[in-house]
Amino acid sequence: MGASHDHGAGGHQGHSHGAGASTRRLAIALGLTTTLLIAELVGAIVFDSLALLSDAAHMFTDSAALAIALAAVKIGQRPPDDQRTFGYRRFEILAAAFNAILLFAVAGYILIEGIGRFFAPQPVGSVGMLIVATLGLLVNVIAMRILAGGKEDSLNLKGAYLEVWADMLGSLGVIGAAIAIYFTGLNWIDPVVAIAIGLWVLPRTWKLLRDTTHILLQGVPRGFDLQAIRGAMGEIRGVSGVHDLHLWSVAGDDASLTAHVAIGDTEDADTVRRDVAKMLEARFAINHVTIQTEAVPCTDAAALHR
Repeated sequence: MGASHDHGAGGHQGHSHGAGASTRRLAIALGLTTTLLIAELVGAIVFDSLALLSDAAHMFTDSAALAIALAAVKIGQRPPDDQRTFGYRRFEILAAAFNAILLFAVAGYILIEGIGRFFAPQPVGSVGMLIVATLGLLVNVIAMRILAGGKEDSLNLKGAYLEVWADMLGSLGVIGAAIAIYFTGLNWIDPVVAIAIGLWVLPRTWKLLRDTTHILLQGVPRGFDLQAIRGAMGEIRGVSGVHDLHLWSVAGDDASLTAHVAIGDTEDADTVRRDVAKMLEARFAINHVTIQTEAVPCTDAAALHR
């Protein structure tokens, strides 16, 4: 019969009027966190603090998240071309997956080293550790203030804001450890805090890796029920069957759908396609839809398609 392609009201015509402001906010926050990351790495080496190194690893995730968000704003604005028909938005997902894998390796090292240092504590420069951690807290607060202004209007900014907020808690943990070591002389507190931060970061890292892998495997986007969508499509007047139904996301905050729809001989294919597309946009917020109508279902529908 034929196929139609529909973008709905929110298709390619959408504009990001706040892209410039988002870019500035992200760039400033990235500069602050990267500077602090370098300071914490140097401090961890100079003062031999595993807790500082652990917080630096978490700070790395902040910097990476900010860099990914900034790249997504810049690269995501590039239009699709003949080689990349979906555009460049999946760059954000690839970078996030790399970030998660790298952080797993760093967190694993910190946990192993932390266990070793717990049984064989090493002297820690608590005063220097306190100074660097306090500097980290101040930078995180400043970065949060910068990002807070646009976090309600941008998912990228909101994600970056939450990353910085989480790292602020890590800085508080290191400050507490430095004060405790200074007054008690118990150097084993340093690896305990490092292990705690590592254990706190790992679940978030696993969730990031799980979500990015799900998107890269073109799984059904979170929050969508494929059977409910199939049922709603089957309720449209003139639709006698739905198969070869696929639902996926390019960058995690979008949804695309393709499907074959069987219709009766007397039904108008264009009308059915429009009705299906309108329903998908209204009920499920799916506005990137390609529907192929068939008066005679595919011969291999039962064997190959669902």
